[in-house]
Amino acid sequence: MKTVDEKRKATLIGVIAVVLWALLALFTTELASIPPFQLVSLCFAVASIFSALWITLRGGSVVHALRQPLGAWVLGVGGLFGYHFFYFVALANAPAVEASLIAYLWPLLIVLFSALLPGERLKWQHLVGAALGLFGAVLLVSRGKSLSFDPAFTLGYGAAVICSLLWSGYSVLNRRYRNVPVGAVCGFCAGASLLGFVTHGLLETWVMPDAIQWLAILGLGLGPVGAAFFVWDHGTKHGDIQILGVAAYGAPLLSTCLLIAFGKALATSAIIVGCILIVGGAVLASANFLSGKRGRSLSAE
Repeated sequence: MKTVDEKRKATLIGVIAVVLWALLALFTTELASIPPFQLVSLCFAVASIFSALWITLRGGSVVHALRQPLGAWVLGVGGLFGYHFFYFVALANAPAVEASLIAYLWPLLIVLFSALLPGERLKWQHLVGAALGLFGAVLLVSRGKSLSFDPAFTLGYGAAVICSLLWSGYSVLNRRYRNVPVGAVCGFCAGASLLGFVTHGLLETWVMPDAIQWLAILGLGLGPVGAAFFVWDHGTKHGDIQILGVAAYGAPLLSTCLLIAFGKALATSAIIVGCILIVGGAVLASANFLSGKRGRSLSAE
């Protein structure tokens, strides 16, 4: 049996990933000159190296952490690398705003797909909260401007759809491997890094980062492209997957607030309304979670 408090704690751990992902835009403003797959490979390499050190320093065995079922490896590496691969393909073949919005359907899809999991129930609060979050994200990403989906960019739009399906599918299917320890993400990051280097070698030319860029890469590898995936792994396996899906819309909210705070964006009326919609949606979807109205124990899924 699993208590509500244990599930709540796991959910809050998963939400840490959303906070870390909010730092992506701020860090990447310093890395515009670095090719995307080079950046992905370097960040995942940092994540795998430091997570291996973390496992070792805690007295664990990296080899033991990596001895996991083939399905877990396919899901982990495929989810981490596949999401980034199709995201960058989408950005390269479609306008950035429209591609980003399509790719950012994954929180809503997580809420919808979660209904297929054993022991999960989809309530109206989850659906309405996720919809409000989506509308808020649209306002934040588009800055309140009109959107235009040109059929000429079908390839990019299609890649963005695959991107959203991959990450939402990974997040929900991860529950199947709840017995796989979070340390296994160390290997998934290493696999994603290797695939990133291969893709970089095939499609890009190496650009040597300067000192500031190396620090930004280190920061990304430790946080948004590192620790974030470890806490998300724990949250999706043991927490409230529907709450996590809605909470994920907090990433563009926090990211926008950080950009405004550091003078890299302006606080417009569209941004303010978008923030209100996201916060309102999250509060609505998590009302029972926050009030603790559910029973004191939950059977393990």
